[in-house]
Parts: sequence; structure tokens; C-alpha cells
Amino acid sequence: MRAVVMEAPGVVHVTDRDDPRIIDPTDAIIRLTATCICGSDLWPYRGVEPVDHTPMGHEYVGIVEEIGADVKTIEVGDFVVGSFVISDGTCEICRSGYPSKCVNAEFVSATIGTQSEKARIPYADGTLVATPGQPDPELIPSLLAASDVLGTGWFAAVAAEAGPGKTVAVVGDGAVGLMGVLAAKQLGAERIIAMSRHADRQALAREFGATDIVEERGEEGVARIKELTNGLGAHSVIEAVGTQESLLQAIHSTRGGGHVGFVGVAHDGVTLPMDEVFFAEVHLHGGPAPVRRFLPDLIQRIWNREINPGKVFDLTLPLADAAEGYKAMDERRATKVLLTL
Repeated sequence: MRAVVMEAPGVVHVTDRDDPRIIDPTDAIIRLTATCICGSDLWPYRGVEPVDHTPMGHEYVGIVEEIGADVKTIEVGDFVVGSFVISDGTCEICRSGYPSKCVNAEFVSATIGTQSEKARIPYADGTLVATPGQPDPELIPSLLAASDVLGTGWFAAVAAEAGPGKTVAVVGDGAVGLMGVLAAKQLGAERIIAMSRHADRQALAREFGATDIVEERGEEGVARIKELTNGLGAHSVIEAVGTQESLLQAIHSTRGGGHVGFVGVAHDGVTLPMDEVFFAEVHLHGGPAPVRRFLPDLIQRIWNREINPGKVFDLTLPLADAAEGYKAMDERRATKVLLTL
């Protein structure tokens, strides 16, 4: 099969790999219909994370081709959406709503790589969700978004306790931040402030439900949020970048007693001054999103045409042109790239 491999920072090739096969009775083999490039894939591309001939990708939708003997909830021929974290769905932590911390959790990006024609998905019952039927082609980008960025933005909004009567600020205007705007709107937020300097992303944020745009960053951005909220700060803040600056901007933009949902992937060197965190007196909750927890609801909303998160994809390329997709996202010529198969 054909698959994307990052040989070194900035070096992406599409190569031949062996077709996956059933190893454990809880496995499923899927033939991918679509996959995509995530903002987090740019960390190794830019040399921030180590990479050495690494299979890439963790967002995926496709058709089930084969299942292990113990798989019960999906069948051959089903169209499925999968989480970017493998989970068994049965452990105590999964049952508490945090499948991304399952006792058997594995990151798809670390062990599988789904920028490929096929993939073996362990613990298929706990990781994959079948759609109500075969989707119309126009729904596939939105279903693909549910695999990570929509579910991640949704978790950020839930963690920030976005809801009716709340003002929500969103730090970060990439795909996850934009999905955070959409989620906050769906959860009933009264006011949604998108922090963005890019006109195209501002327009999409407004389409998804943003009521205000703030272009300032850092403490200037904090001051603008305070100005818009009678000096108090937002009830809920979504942090979707992962740098020290963005985390502090989020914390400082939150009113006392408010909530920060942080889902930006932090890296070595990102630290928080605990004296500031202590006196901010805000709630912090986040991390790798438990996407599998939200998939049934998100799939149904997409199926019913209630939301259209697929609009976050602004460049579509064949898998063979994955290297160009990485370059376009690295150069900020694209917000998120969909790869067709």
C-alpha cells in the first residue's frame, strides 16, 4: 500500500509499505476514504519533535475490510470514523469519559500512521464508530474532521465549560481553534471572541459562530478581552496553540473562577509561572482530547447537517502530493489539508 513517511524534518515522501493484517482478535482493517494533515504533524516537520522515517497521520475515515473474531460493534462494509487515540472502551477510565487515557491507550500517530491507503486499528470496538449508513461524498470532510480537530475543539469547549450565558474567548485560529468556535456556538455560548490576525480565518470563525474578533496578542490581547467583558475577562477560554505565550494569554484572559480548556500540544520548554497561576484563581482542564467519547454525537450532528466542520479544509490534494500539503500548511498557505485516496 502507499503511505506517507517523514524521513527527516521537512522531508516527506509517499512510499510503499506492507498491507496491514489482523494481529489481535480485537483488530479491524480499514481502507481509508480520506485522511489529512494535522497542525501537530508540523512539529516534527519543523524539527521540534524527533522524526526518522516515521509513518505519518492520525485522522481517518474509511470502510471496514476485515475484523477480528472478537469485534462486535462494527461489521465489514461499515463506514467508520476513528479517534486519534486507540482505546478499549471497557476500562474504568474509558467508562468515566476519558478514553484518551485508557489503560491500553496508544496514539495512532505513534504506532500506526493513517496517511495511508489502509490501516490496522487495534481495539476496534473502543476506537471506531460506524456512521448510520454510507455517507454522501459531501459529508466525508466533516466526518474526517470529527476524527480529531472537531473532537478536540469540542473537548476544549466542554473543558472550558462553554454554555448558555457564557462569553468564550478562543486563543488560536488554526483548525482546532476554529472548531472550538463551532463547538462553543453549538453548546449555546452567548458571545464568542475569536483571537485571529488572518482575514480568511476570521471569516470562517464568524461563519462558525464568532461574534467578535480580536487581532491583538499577548497582554494587548488580554487587555482587549478585558475591555470587551467589562474588565472581568471571559467566563471560558479555549487555548489551542500550546506555547507558553498562548497559555498565559488564555489564563490572563479568564475571569476569576472561570475555566480554561487547553488542547494545544505543549513541548519541551513550555512552563507556567505558578505564582501567576495561583493568583489567577481559574480552573485549568485539558490535554489530549477524549474524542471517542464525543464521536457518536458529533457524527449524528454531521449526518443531520446541523454542523459543517469540513469547511476547515481549505486545500484538497491526492495522497501522492502529501509533501506539497505539508509545505502549504508550514507556510500558512493552508489551514488544514485533506488528502484523498
